Amino acid sequence: QVQLVESGGGLVQPGGSLRLSCGATGSISIFSIADMGWYRQAPGKQREQVALITYTGRSNYADSVKGRFTISRDNAKNTVYLQMNSLKPEDTAVYYCNLEARRRGVLYDYWGQGTQVTVSS
Repeated sequence: QVQLVESGGGLVQPGGSLRLSCGATGSISIFSIADMGWYRQAPGKQREQVALITYTGRSNYADSVKGRFTISRDNAKNTVYLQMNSLKPEDTAVYYCNLEARRRGVLYDYWGQGTQVTVSS
């Protein structure tokens, strides 16, 4: 079992920045082989992927956040980060961390509890 705990959310004005963190505990031996993603869900909308970083360090982003958000990971700390700059009101959502890994044919898929990000003046 893996537990994911997000932190760093809050209220920020448009144009501001936040840094989200997601720490993994438990059976963390799979962290280094896991793809880590940040997702978000706004009220009345479906959950969408915001950014992904593979276990090899390759990253990709949703078009809506390209150039503003940066995903990174520290395997030594079992932590993934999402640096969010130039925030817009439409970035308001609950942000979730996801870990997905395969080992010996078994899929491991875990979610954090979410952290609220509100962008408002």
